Amino acid sequence: MALDPADQHLRHVEKDVLIPKIMREKARERCSEQVQDFTRCCKDSGILMVVKCRKENSALKDCLTAYYNDPAFYEECKMEYLKEREEFRKTGIPAKKRLQKLPTSI
Repeated sequence: MALDPADQHLRHVEKDVLIPKIMREKARERCSEQVQDFTRCCKDSGILMVVKCRKENSALKDCLTAYYNDPAFYEECKMEYLKEREEFRKTGIPAKKRLQKLPTSI
C-alpha cells in the first residue's frame, strides 16, 4: 500500500511524540538566552544549583511553556513535520540524510 505524500492525517505517535519533539527542539532554540543563563548558573553553582538557580530555572520553564501552550507554534511545527514527511514519502530519503552535504567527486 503506497502512502499518499500529500495526506494530512496524523497517527497518534506523530501527534503525541514526533511533533512535540520538534516543538521542544524549536522552543529550546527560541529560548536560547534562558537556556544559556540556566546552564551558566548550574556550572557556576555546582552542587547548590537547586537552590541558587531557581530564578533562571523559572525563566527557562516560563519561556518553554509559553511555546508549548501556543496553538500557532504547534501548527507551525505540525506543518514542518508534514512537509518533511511528504518529502520522505516522495523520495524515500529521511530528512537527516537529505540535509547532509553530498560528497564531491574527486
